[in-house]
Amino acid sequence: MHELLELFTFGFFRNALLTALFASISGGIIGTYVVTRRIVFISGGITHASFGGIGLAFLLGFNPLLGAILFAILSALGIQFFSHKFKVREDSSIAIWWAFGMALGIIFVFLTPGYTPNLMSYLFGNILTVSKQELQIMLAVLVLLVVVFRIYFRRILYISFDEEFARISGLRVSMYNYGMIVLVALVVVMNIRAVGIILVLAQLTVPQAAANLFTKDYLHIMILSVVIGLVGTLSGLFISFYLNIPSGATIIFTLIILFGIFRLIKWLLWYKNRIR
Repeated sequence: MHELLELFTFGFFRNALLTALFASISGGIIGTYVVTRRIVFISGGITHASFGGIGLAFLLGFNPLLGAILFAILSALGIQFFSHKFKVREDSSIAIWWAFGMALGIIFVFLTPGYTPNLMSYLFGNILTVSKQELQIMLAVLVLLVVVFRIYFRRILYISFDEEFARISGLRVSMYNYGMIVLVALVVVMNIRAVGIILVLAQLTVPQAAANLFTKDYLHIMILSVVIGLVGTLSGLFISFYLNIPSGATIIFTLIILFGIFRLIKWLLWYKNRIR
């Protein structure tokens, strides 16, 4: 117990706890939108395309998180633009931007003088290395996300479930789609620091899948996803710290274990009602 309390005296651990909180809230909110709109693989394309910005940041010597944000937004808008204006199939558009970002990232990293030791933390995540500057960026994105959903929640809900009805009702669906895909890009970059490029997609979908086992209400799924994400992220953080294993992979592993437990509970409840 004393060892546990001692952890809170370290600045890096307090930063990790705040990162877990910010990532869980943002992931719960935007992940519900991503799953409802069935744009999970668009999120995957944005995630991997952001690697180009990380490579550029290493090459030019600025914060990799800012580079990732730049490339994530550009790829998000590019995927939407290619699909709607150039009539490129959505899966092809995702593949183009996914490959383009990754290829540029690899080239930029190769051209960077010396060794880039922090690269692995962006690929696989390391929640214990998040800086105060990165926390400030994450908080700014989270505040923006909460404000947008607070003001436009009903419109976002309409577009999520029935885009055609929203269009007929007079909503500027294309504008909202572009705005929301930018928010998806920003949240994806936020969560990269927690679980890494490779695993961030799971953080936007696993808590929602678990929440969806118990409720179909959009708002309830969102709230429950935040809670499940926070429990899984904090549990994974403590487990990784005590076992001295990678934090990003441990967080995702914990979230999937939680999903399995909730799925078992749901099945047991169903079976109990069936035999009555």
